Amino acid sequence: MKKFIRTIAIFAGLFSFAACSLKEDSSGVTVPDKFFNTTVQIRAALNGCYDPLNGIHNFQYFIAVEGANDLAHAGNNSQKDAKLDINPASPGAATNVWRRTWMGIRYCLSTLAGIERSPLSDSEKMPYYVECRILLSYYYYILTSFFGDVPFYEDYIENEDDMLRIAKLGRMSAEETRNTLIEELKLYVPSLPQIRTCDQQYNYCGAAMGWMLIAKMAAWNKKWDDVIYACEHLEAMYGSLSQYPYSDVCFRNKFTPESIFEINHEYVEGAIDYSVPDNLAISAVVLPQTKTAGTDIFDGVSIPEVGDKATCYTPVRPTPHLKDDIAPSNVGDIRRDFNITRSWNGVNFPSNHSWMGHKFWCFGVYQNKDNNNYKIFRYADALLLLAEAWCEKGNYSKAVEYLNMVRSRAQISNYVFVGAIKLRGEIRDERARELFGEFGRKYDLVRWGIWYDQVVAYNTSSLVQQFIRPCHRFYPIPDAQCAISGGVLSNPEYDRYNLTN
Repeated sequence: MKKFIRTIAIFAGLFSFAACSLKEDSSGVTVPDKFFNTTVQIRAALNGCYDPLNGIHNFQYFIAVEGANDLAHAGNNSQKDAKLDINPASPGAATNVWRRTWMGIRYCLSTLAGIERSPLSDSEKMPYYVECRILLSYYYYILTSFFGDVPFYEDYIENEDDMLRIAKLGRMSAEETRNTLIEELKLYVPSLPQIRTCDQQYNYCGAAMGWMLIAKMAAWNKKWDDVIYACEHLEAMYGSLSQYPYSDVCFRNKFTPESIFEINHEYVEGAIDYSVPDNLAISAVVLPQTKTAGTDIFDGVSIPEVGDKATCYTPVRPTPHLKDDIAPSNVGDIRRDFNITRSWNGVNFPSNHSWMGHKFWCFGVYQNKDNNNYKIFRYADALLLLAEAWCEKGNYSKAVEYLNMVRSRAQISNYVFVGAIKLRGEIRDERARELFGEFGRKYDLVRWGIWYDQVVAYNTSSLVQQFIRPCHRFYPIPDAQCAISGGVLSNPEYDRYNLTN
């Protein structure tokens, strides 16, 4: 097996927010030198590395990345993330995202160290090792996308000296972190079976997820050749987009063939198997309001598919910019009714509001413990990344070719090239139409450098307009975590807007 690539880098936020000390056991889910003697043990440890994902992808995270931007708003919701009333002392979703991503990283590094020390043969260990590296990269992808520059390390922490060494270090360039991860994934992902995620046993992170992460991180870093390299591997695996019906994108449809990565949820009434903590499922913020208590009536219309037991909070709603400018109703785009709804079963909502479409609803929901799978990465995303990469490289015919693959499935007319600037804008709008609500809009706007201007121009929440500052493009590292580092971790962008103590 190729030697594990060790990058001595910077890290200060290993421990759980507001609840850790340097004497905490750092072994995560396993003790590497006392486990990993069989593939069953390796699989068990690796399964534990997935656990923090459910705690990250909840309605707070959904609002943070999809519900306070140019395409969606949450009105005057008092939830801090909905109105961007965010600062290091009151960091909203950042508390949970920071804690659980570092938890996932700790689990992954412990598992990687255990796999390395396992007495099994390299050929037996390698698939598990690469899967774990892919999952580790996803946790860092979230951190760098959500917080910007963050600490970065890949060494297993074996003793208190290691913990002391890393606990006083600060931020590292997100670009450099992504470059390191890209090169590592390029080394390891080709060793896996080159198959779709749906063909991977139990839909674990396989080669498709690895290539997608390379493409996503490379797009952040504007490494367009790497975007093309990774997405062409995905194209070879997934083939024609036309074979995948758009209806499969509904969150209630699990592990569909087009999917590259989904956050899996299961639920048995009584919440025995429901894994999102604190009942933070997104089903509660995507249904029409107001719900008539004890019925299946939402905004005056019966939705029997959802049922009468749903819980509703102040909902996320499409902005006029999305429903009138980006995805108007008069162009025949089949995605419109999945993403935006003003009626159900032929009955108009009497409020005349536009709500989040049934793509996001959970049928048969009990309170807000939904059993949907949240779509994170899909093949259409990879094709649009190819369109973007070829556009940025100046090959406009290739860019239009990939753009039209997505438009064709949506049953709208092919785009005809008229200029580079307009093509870039059309690709960005197509990402909005195709990927609305799939946990990536803010990241797109930030990496394009237009997040602040777009939100100010198109988000109709008066509270967002009151609180928004350019520094909100990234979330702050929580104050309590900065204190743990002895002040080495800080939030200089928030300092510039007098949002730190």
